[in-house]
Amino acid sequence: MTIVRTSVPVLDFSTARSADGSFNPDFIDALRDATHHVGFFQLTDFGAADGQAQELLDTMDAFFKLPLQERLKLDNRTSAQFRGYTRLGKEMTQGRADSREQIDYGPERAALESYPEDRPYLNLQGPNQWPASFPELERVAMAWADLMSTVGAELLSAISVSLGLPEDYFAEPFEAAPAWMGKLVHYVGGQVPEAGTQGVGLHADYGFVTLLLQDLVGGLEVKPYGQDDWITVEPISGALVVNLGEMLEVATNGYLMATIHRVTAPAPGVDRYSVPFFWSPRLDSVIDTVPLPAELAAHARGVSDDPSNPMLSSYGANVLKGWLRAHPETARIHYPELAK
Repeated sequence: MTIVRTSVPVLDFSTARSADGSFNPDFIDALRDATHHVGFFQLTDFGAADGQAQELLDTMDAFFKLPLQERLKLDNRTSAQFRGYTRLGKEMTQGRADSREQIDYGPERAALESYPEDRPYLNLQGPNQWPASFPELERVAMAWADLMSTVGAELLSAISVSLGLPEDYFAEPFEAAPAWMGKLVHYVGGQVPEAGTQGVGLHADYGFVTLLLQDLVGGLEVKPYGQDDWITVEPISGALVVNLGEMLEVATNGYLMATIHRVTAPAPGVDRYSVPFFWSPRLDSVIDTVPLPAELAAHARGVSDDPSNPMLSSYGANVLKGWLRAHPETARIHYPELAK
């Protein structure tokens, strides 16, 4: 029997561990309920410094108010790693333009000089593009990524325990060179006619855990497994919206769900800012099915596969597939054979 949810749970991360350092059973039960039945929840008290979240949002606002020619110095069409600035309406979801512009970034590493032909996703390792004239953006964005990496690792440990697994069960794929991704997103309503009201079209995320900071404008909606109605994720100042990605759905045979979600564009003249962070393993990681306890395995729903967009157990292959779909212009320049 499907449990119909009308709101997204809220969890207090400061209660995750007990005084002895072990995970709090009440927190683990609430986490398991949220991740299995909804696939989304909000997380408060996650360790941000006072004012850190608002400083990030304010700095983004200042950057996106720079002249377009300044933003285009970071044009992501010059990056085989899909890093840098994406112009308004040039990222696609379900083949349709989104009403947003953004900066994409990741771990700062040198690009590979060569990679095996059958593993083109390794080419996603590489440098970021930041505005030299506006160093504040790199500073606050990378500080946020450091915090989110800590939160993501701890949360994945808690998810492991909620599945009856050791808390370090998923640790190895993240060692040495996790391929996390960050976005600094500016939604703009009414300026992309072909998008209509689509801020971001309905989709599921590629990786393990997504940690989203959103401002108070709103527009995010989620559709849990088996439900017909969408749930509005009401903004909570300073909270993170957390959802699970396709790698965890594949690994748990659908006990955990990569829940479909979308964003409605704001009204014309209204700016909306959000910062999704995707806590993701090494590009060469292949995630096997986890050994769920029998009482959980009995409630695994299977992978919600779409023949036109199959979920893959190789993280690198899964994420490259997503980038190629979302950024067709950049894909044609740097991956012409795959873009076909």
